[in-house]
Amino acid sequence: MEYKDYYDILGVSRDATQDEIKKAYRKLARKYHPDVSEAADAEERFKEVGEAYEVLSDAEKRAAYDQLGSNWQQGQDFRPPPDWDTGFEFRGGGFAGEGFSDFFEFVFGGGSPFGAGMGGGSARGSGYRSQGEDHHAKVAIDPEDSYQGAARTITLEVPEYDQQGRLVRRQRQIEVRIPKGITSGQRIRLSGQGATGMGGGPAGDLYLEVEFRPHRLFQVDGHDLTLELPVAPWEAALGGKVSVPTLGGSVELKIPEGSVSGQRLRLKGRGLPGNPAGNQYVRLRIDVPPARTEEQRRLYEQMRDGFDFDPRGGMRGAGNT
Repeated sequence: MEYKDYYDILGVSRDATQDEIKKAYRKLARKYHPDVSEAADAEERFKEVGEAYEVLSDAEKRAAYDQLGSNWQQGQDFRPPPDWDTGFEFRGGGFAGEGFSDFFEFVFGGGSPFGAGMGGGSARGSGYRSQGEDHHAKVAIDPEDSYQGAARTITLEVPEYDQQGRLVRRQRQIEVRIPKGITSGQRIRLSGQGATGMGGGPAGDLYLEVEFRPHRLFQVDGHDLTLELPVAPWEAALGGKVSVPTLGGSVELKIPEGSVSGQRLRLKGRGLPGNPAGNQYVRLRIDVPPARTEEQRRLYEQMRDGFDFDPRGGMRGAGNT
């Protein structure tokens, strides 16, 4: 995907004020308006300028864009990291306009946290008194938090323009109760933690979308966990019981005789809590110990001579005509 340098498109610095961005946009919009410009690419440039202004004039979109830009390198396809939008607090509103680039649609479209509202972000009520906008943010937790339930203090960054029109990121801390069994993509609602209402109206809510941090042992899929378990060749060949870590503590797992690398075993109900609880899947990985001494080499030689085994037997004949 092509990265769009919105600052370059408007001809402003990356620390430009809100007023400088507005002036640059007005100048370029007049220059490339299709009704007055004779340039062959006027319509394309006009859309490009409008797209850049749509992002840089909005504190939240600009903060998100700046976060993405820090991960982009010249000459490479744009591939944002999966956690680039974690920890930012945003309004729930969508964006205005049509015909924007694929880059814009990917970052700010309805499928992103900066596109369609996550909690009914528009103001409610009528007259002077109305409810504040709902806000949303993505937060990262550990699988242990979901397994046990937890209370956490989370720091969020709130992008906004200051009185001088410069983009700043105000921090606020919130106390969050993480319920047992919550999964990636689910939301925690904090009543009254959104924007302040107008005319004394009630505040909006804050919706926290949960994602899991990478874990050193477990991969999480819904309520299920997967653990890659190293086993010795003799454990795989002869079978036996081994100790396996789970989020609830170590348990014994029976390794079937003749197991192979990549084989999956199930620990029922050892995943995240739920109704029903998830499972933990154990994927076997056979690790071969190195032969560091002459005695160890002789043991491998005895195995080689004592087994009628060809691991590549099934490949014979492949590619022959």
